[in-house]
Amino acid sequence: MDTRDRSVAESLQRDDLDVDPDEAKFAELLLLVAEELADDPYGGAAKANGVLYFAEFGHVRETGVPISGVRYRKTDRGPVPRGARAVRDQLVAAGDAALARERVLGHEQQRLIPVRPVHRELFSATELKAVQEAVDLLRGHTGDDTAERSRREPGWRLVDEGEDIPFVSALLPQVQPRPSARMAERMRQIHEEYARAGRLAE
Repeated sequence: MDTRDRSVAESLQRDDLDVDPDEAKFAELLLLVAEELADDPYGGAAKANGVLYFAEFGHVRETGVPISGVRYRKTDRGPVPRGARAVRDQLVAAGDAALARERVLGHEQQRLIPVRPVHRELFSATELKAVQEAVDLLRGHTGDDTAERSRREPGWRLVDEGEDIPFVSALLPQVQPRPSARMAERMRQIHEEYARAGRLAE
């Protein structure tokens, strides 16, 4: 990561949305995504993580806030929600879901299978729309395809391995131009102005 990218990344981390993760809602979101991917032959954990990421960050673009507030960290397999495995294991232990292991294209994938109906009433219309749009975006894509697509996201490219991807990076243009030093400084000022005005925390 060059100096300019590091400067932008630090600005995004500093001015990121101030949201508390809602683990109960995230657990239900995991079930919702699993239900939406039930008929998808590539609907294992890798693809589910991609759908979760694109849904949460798409909702930020649409409304200014994520769905669950759970943070996504950068990995070589794309963005991965923090604590997802523990939440998944809790769902399985509670009997709300089962875990199936399948071989697809020569690789083993783990698929979460809801055992009970998803509590869709916990989600707003815009949240359900964001999930559906993420599912549609990745329809027909494998887990590897999904990871590759997520690696093109500006937020993923602007942080180091293992770091959290700032939610506010969802507001960056998808194709990143190389701004001049003057433009980079102006971008920093705009982020500070938005933060002072409380626009990023709404």
